[in-house]
Amino acid sequence: MITLHYSPTDASMAPHIVLRELATPFTLAKVDRANQAHKQPAYLKMNPNGLIPVLQDGELVLYETAAICMHLADTHPSANLAPPLGSHERAHYMKWMLWLANTLHATLVPYFYPERWADEGDTLGAAKIKTFARNKVDYMLVQVDKHLADQVGPWFLGEHYSAVDAYAFMLCRWTRSFTSTPARDYAHIGPYLQRMLARAAVQRVYEVEAIGLPWV
Repeated sequence: MITLHYSPTDASMAPHIVLRELATPFTLAKVDRANQAHKQPAYLKMNPNGLIPVLQDGELVLYETAAICMHLADTHPSANLAPPLGSHERAHYMKWMLWLANTLHATLVPYFYPERWADEGDTLGAAKIKTFARNKVDYMLVQVDKHLADQVGPWFLGEHYSAVDAYAFMLCRWTRSFTSTPARDYAHIGPYLQRMLARAAVQRVYEVEAIGLPWV
């Protein structure tokens, strides 16, 4: 049995969407972030980084959002959430999964938690880090918008929906409170997010995680 350790609207949202796209049973184990359950010994045995999500798939224990999404796509090929191995499409799929994880996601973290990169009590330094991160994310969203404009189909990789879409949707949603330009206000990202919101799997995730407005 597959179990996803998750927290509503956290980085577990992308794997949750992927799981909803699969015709396979799974269970959800909600992590009590308010009581720091992800920092307790039982959770740290699964993920020593103390981060969410963690996936248990039989004897396999896996962390890192992109790795979980890719594993689920590869182990459920009938869902067609990843291009064939060795294809050019697969290469671009891996490129974008890693870009989302290592570039966009990695830059959003200091935006939301700037104090982690500043000296204790240095509120001015934390504010500068937050602004710097947001400016970098703004540039990345321009890149995403241009990429979507260049696609011949409705999804991130073109005609075929993939695990990349779940990850990209989650990260774009995280910008909804930006004082600059949130992802939904870009000419091509905005309609893309609406197409994602129309998917049954995404709607079910919103229902289960009790996600309210603004949806993106």
